[in-house]
Amino acid sequence: MFLAADPQGGGSFTPLLLIALLFGVMYFMMIRPQQKRRREAQAMQSALGPGDQVVTIGGLHGTVTAADDEVVTIEASPGVELRFARPAIARVVKPETTATAADEAESEPAADAPAAEEPIQSPVVETRKDKD
Repeated sequence: MFLAADPQGGGSFTPLLLIALLFGVMYFMMIRPQQKRRREAQAMQSALGPGDQVVTIGGLHGTVTAADDEVVTIEASPGVELRFARPAIARVVKPETTATAADEAESEPAADAPAAEEPIQSPVVETRKDKD
């Protein structure tokens, strides 16, 4: 026959423990990294100054000509200056690091490089089937 389960005297802490564990995982996987990215963005935006190459959240590239507490003036092309709120700056572009690496690669040819350039092979392979 059926045996009756023994009634437990108190509530179980397992559901409460699972909820706490779920909150902990959510904090370390979602909330904490988002806070870190926001702090980095605020630090970048507060460090903006004249001469910085920037990209706005709308994708506009330009050079910072002036910056105050809330507004950054960007020169998009010669003679065209636009005013943006500081939070509208998405990132600072550093062209000198990419240009420096490219200049070093061009200035020092590899010692084991062949003197004559070989034609570049195309990675595209034709796969048509002929109908006979």
